[in-house]
Amino acid sequence: MAEMGFMPRSYEDIPAERRPSMGQALVPVIGMIAFLLIGSVGFGLDPHMPLLWGCVLTGLVGRYWLGYTWDELFSGIADSLLMGIQAILILFVIYMLIPTWIGSGTIPGLIYYGLELLTPAVFLPATALITTVSAFSIGSSWTTAATLGVALMGIGQGLGVPAPMTAGAVLTGAYTGDKITPLSDTTNLAAAVTSTDLMEHVNTMRVGTGLALGIALVAYSILGLRISGAIPVEQVETIQSGILAGYEVNPLVFLPLVITFGLALVGYPALPALVAGVFAGVGTMLLVQGVGFAEAWQIAQSGTAPETGTALVDDLLASDGLNGSAWTVSIVVVALSLGGLLERTGTLAALAKGIEGFIHGVAGLTVSTGVSAFAMNGLAGQQYMSIVIPAMTFRGVYEEFGLESKNLSRAVEAAGTTTSVLIPWNAGGAFMTATLGVSPLAYGPYYFLGFLSPAILVVMGLTGWKITYKDDENPDGSGPPPKQAPADGD
Repeated sequence: MAEMGFMPRSYEDIPAERRPSMGQALVPVIGMIAFLLIGSVGFGLDPHMPLLWGCVLTGLVGRYWLGYTWDELFSGIADSLLMGIQAILILFVIYMLIPTWIGSGTIPGLIYYGLELLTPAVFLPATALITTVSAFSIGSSWTTAATLGVALMGIGQGLGVPAPMTAGAVLTGAYTGDKITPLSDTTNLAAAVTSTDLMEHVNTMRVGTGLALGIALVAYSILGLRISGAIPVEQVETIQSGILAGYEVNPLVFLPLVITFGLALVGYPALPALVAGVFAGVGTMLLVQGVGFAEAWQIAQSGTAPETGTALVDDLLASDGLNGSAWTVSIVVVALSLGGLLERTGTLAALAKGIEGFIHGVAGLTVSTGVSAFAMNGLAGQQYMSIVIPAMTFRGVYEEFGLESKNLSRAVEAAGTTTSVLIPWNAGGAFMTATLGVSPLAYGPYYFLGFLSPAILVVMGLTGWKITYKDDENPDGSGPPPKQAPADGD
């Protein structure tokens, strides 16, 4: 599990004289939303500057309205960056991994054989299933997207499948597998902060997530039939011949894939497994492609610009290296800094506490937890915060309602982790944009899990399906609530 730099405070942990009111908490939040609208819509700016303006406003509120010192505010920024340091380092590594896997022939080889095995009609559901199995096996949606996901994007382009559809299917599968495996860091985190047994949490997640995947597969199959006209044979042949003209394709080119997934399967965390993948990619370039040592590492640094003689292939396999990571990493750093300021000033805890006051039943509690988890993705820029803050805020309420803790762990994951990639400035959204080359606004409509998972959570809350109580004698959670638990609407 990823190391967390700090544990965000609940509202009760904040000294009484520094607890912001709901009105005070809304000032930086409304300001940030306004900044994003004015900057992005009004002036066409990237999110970096509006988020920076949000940092300044939050800092001013914290310093001159709530009485925090600069050192305390800076400590909030530092703690948030420490929480997100693994995501930042993974981003750096991914920007090196993709070009080394292109230069080694790994991604070109996957595209070459994938074009022979897949057809447009089955491509989208097959993509979702392939990435589900991958993420389930290694416990990482990010690793899956950065390896198999990149190759599948190329295969989809060769088959004439729109890139946003492919990206949506990749993410649906990657996050499905990530949510139903005990190997995932966010799955472990959700269980830990809610004091839920890990396997009990995983089993609770599998019902709603599995249902969401089933619905998504039907939707992808329908989309596949709509785009399954004649296979673009000439385009497929053009891509395959271009790949063979520029790369040696044989079983050895898949060595980086085997090493990276092998390490992940035996328990290595994502970061060292991906670093090993970079070195394996460089080694394969040297041994199989005949690339020189200095040139191989220059590819990791500066990216790929292949000259296969086929423009389509050259465009398909062009990539940035480490030098191209500045845009993505900088937006993550600014978003994490804003999240740290919002946490340190008590803004996030105050907002969550305010929502708690509107809860009058189990349905409202479930929906409020989901809304809070999604909102934290936008405010804090980090999926870990979308788990930790709602979990800490609402765990006492779940206790009062007599609910088992796995209801809370499921709610923060179903509406938090799965939706992080829908926010452009969230670490997840920025990562997937950089990795798959498609923005959240483009792939969002096709990332079905991102909508289905929270929707199914809401249905569970409204109907009581799979809502479990501590005194419930029915093990499947379908029994009546205990007498001491408030009923909806009380």
